[in-house]
Amino acid sequence: MARAGTSTARRYAEAAFEIAERDKNTEQWLTQLDRIAAATSDDRVVRVLEDPEIPLDKRHEAFKSVFTETPMVPQVWNLVGLILRRRRLEMVGAIAREFRRLYYRKEGIFEATATSAAKLDDDEVAAIRARLENMTGGRVELSLDVDPKLLGGVQVRLGDLLIDGSVRGRLERLRSRLESGALVP
Repeated sequence: MARAGTSTARRYAEAAFEIAERDKNTEQWLTQLDRIAAATSDDRVVRVLEDPEIPLDKRHEAFKSVFTETPMVPQVWNLVGLILRRRRLEMVGAIAREFRRLYYRKEGIFEATATSAAKLDDDEVAAIRARLENMTGGRVELSLDVDPKLLGGVQVRLGDLLIDGSVRGRLERLRSRLESGALVP
């Protein structure tokens, strides 16, 4: 079931991305989809907006009224209306993530996540980002996570690649080399 939801979100995002590319406003779409995804991340909001007792046009207008500070792209509202009509608001987050992935691919931006045992300081983050940008030859959007189970060091996930510089990873590699006889004590 999750796979069908993912492929559906991908189709919506691909169609939206084509429209945004055509209209040359992909950054606006990106920002607005993120805002809508944040608003629909609350289950209570989704339940109200998908309530069949409330007419669709009233639900759509109520949702629009939340975003009055900056004008939204009309096609974004068309997408929201379609999703509301089909009662699939839970997909908005996946659509926004998929849209971002398409945007990053087009712009040559790579997504990476650095996980460390403790919060990294600005210099460490800059060093990791610089190293990744050197590896990829492109810009890197780096997100940071903290996992105290790592003991120390950093793990970086760049797409499907895992760069394990954690203390745990180093100890496991050492144990494996000792067990295989590749490293004589």
